[in-house]
Amino acid sequence: MQCTSIISVPTIHSRKLKLRRNSHSQLSVAHPQSNFEDYDDVKLPLPSHVKFITSTSNPFVKHCHKLRLSSSYRHTHGSVLVVGATPIREICEFQKSLQEKTVMMDCLLVLDNCEDPEWIDDLSVRIVQVSSPVMKKLSGLQSTESIEAMALMRIPTSFSDINADEKEANCRAWFPSPHRVLVLDGVQDPGNLGTLLRSATAFGWNGAFLLPGCCDPFNEKALRASRGASFQLPIISGTWNHLESLISEFQIKMLAGHPETDKKSTPFHLSQKLADSLATVPLSLVLGSEGSGLSEQSRRQCELVTIPMAGDFESLNVSVAGGIFLYMLQPKNHISL
Repeated sequence: MQCTSIISVPTIHSRKLKLRRNSHSQLSVAHPQSNFEDYDDVKLPLPSHVKFITSTSNPFVKHCHKLRLSSSYRHTHGSVLVVGATPIREICEFQKSLQEKTVMMDCLLVLDNCEDPEWIDDLSVRIVQVSSPVMKKLSGLQSTESIEAMALMRIPTSFSDINADEKEANCRAWFPSPHRVLVLDGVQDPGNLGTLLRSATAFGWNGAFLLPGCCDPFNEKALRASRGASFQLPIISGTWNHLESLISEFQIKMLAGHPETDKKSTPFHLSQKLADSLATVPLSLVLGSEGSGLSEQSRRQCELVTIPMAGDFESLNVSVAGGIFLYMLQPKNHISL
């Protein structure tokens, strides 16, 4: 169904609804138009007079539901459904700190018969109230008691999916600084990927590079785990060739987390001394998939580092191990260790 051709929407009730300043659905700080040139032709598939939706069969509800479930649909439309007030609020707060905005919000969906959350007073956004069945369908959760809002947002301009055939990619434009870059090598579990993105954001890393095989950072579970970090941290999705261009351009040292139990290699131990020796060195940290670990190419090109552990544990969950690595190797100007 092409939602952009909607003419009428079923089950709409006339209802007075408070709108914030305009119906063009931007965050309270105006976005420079140059950041969103690719989105100039994007139309919100919901007529401007609609302020209340009760039916789960509504075409706009189907559109939002498909955005939550389908990665290809999300990226084709350049839109993401963000579920929950906390990630929405964190994304908006982060945007206020930027000189050039990276995110636009098209629409805020709030539950019928609930008071508007206080934090939305700071937004200039179109608000539509929805019934509990609609909220339940769109959230994908059995209970909507803790879900007071959802937002339809554009995929941020800080995200780039580089075509595999694009050999001359401008790696200098990917990250504001290449001093600390997290590289994920085939991390498929969205919960782990989202947690790693949140940890990288919390510890001041400059960006993330997703190698082939990683899940979509805007997957519903990844968004839930990242709590908005997917919209804050610059993310590049590309190939090894693209990553090698970045490494070569900035002379980045490559480390990779690896279990000590691997008999084929002898990794260095992660320590404060090692972290201090790398404080001023541009660094990438490569973390492998949950099942097979690092790819052969990662093993060949990176210096392997392990977390020393007591007992006979083979390894830690990748998001747990990654959190330790990201904390220990965080930039010195972020927080003193």
